[in-house]
Amino acid sequence: MADHGKKSDTSCLTEEEILAGYRKKLPGVVKKIIENCSQQKCNSHVDYEPIPSKESVVNIINKFMEIIFPGYFNPEKLDPVNLHYTIGQDVTQLYMMLSEQVISSIRHDCIRYNLTCRECIDSGYDITLNVLKQIPAVRDTMEADVKAAYEGDPASRSYDEIIFSYPGIFAITVYRVANLLYRQEVPLLPRIMTEHAHGQTGIDIHPGADIAERFVIDHGTGVVIGETTTIGKDVRIYQGVTLGALSLPRGAGDKYRGRKRHPDIEDDVIIYSGATILGGNTTIGARSVIGGNVWLTDSVPPDTQVIMETPQLIYKQGPGEGNSNR
Repeated sequence: MADHGKKSDTSCLTEEEILAGYRKKLPGVVKKIIENCSQQKCNSHVDYEPIPSKESVVNIINKFMEIIFPGYFNPEKLDPVNLHYTIGQDVTQLYMMLSEQVISSIRHDCIRYNLTCRECIDSGYDITLNVLKQIPAVRDTMEADVKAAYEGDPASRSYDEIIFSYPGIFAITVYRVANLLYRQEVPLLPRIMTEHAHGQTGIDIHPGADIAERFVIDHGTGVVIGETTTIGKDVRIYQGVTLGALSLPRGAGDKYRGRKRHPDIEDDVIIYSGATILGGNTTIGARSVIGGNVWLTDSVPPDTQVIMETPQLIYKQGPGEGNSNR
């Protein structure tokens, strides 16, 4: 009979000894990774020029939300007594945060792509000041957007509910801020901003799109709005709508970059869920209604309804009872 009380000749290694054996192999792994990172690859940024911080951009977005919707997203209660102090402090903080990222973005492109000097520091401070000067106008536009969302949605109970909880309002707010930077030709930052909103809401709005006031995205998941899209006043779109480009050939990036590729949507248009509207020569005329799941690559005149034919539904009954069309 085995003596279970007797110690084995080869005792088990402790966890620390096992880990140490594997850790000794790490320098070789690290060496290979460093060699790979040192090669000229498009997914490496190992150089001396600065680059924006995505974490900082998210903090900037949050600060914009506090200022554009005062009292809703501030960490402390906002009242008429502390309004002047709080907004003054918020704007000052935002100016320093945003100017640092704008300067990094401009300087990054200047150095990395050997561009003509744009006087990065001066330009960054000036651009940021110009953006902050437009906050009152952005607030007025967002007020119109919130009111349009409320007026068109019987499920909404208040402006508060819309501001706090509607993903479309968040995505549109971020777009309107990013669009200001885009128009000032700030690289990187505008797209980082809108892609953050995309990740949070499922709504993909390129910062280069031109969108007028009283714009509503209802529900929103899966919405795509391309760079050269223009959208007039009082437009409402639903989930899954794509305002995109026609199919592009391989290598189209350089050939079509900067060209008109996305549709124009005129005033008072409604576009229902799942509709796809493509092409830079496509215009949806004012007061038109585009039905769900419609696919359009041609223009539509004003006051037009475009709907799909009612599909034939097949109802399957129980096993062995056959199929019937109704």
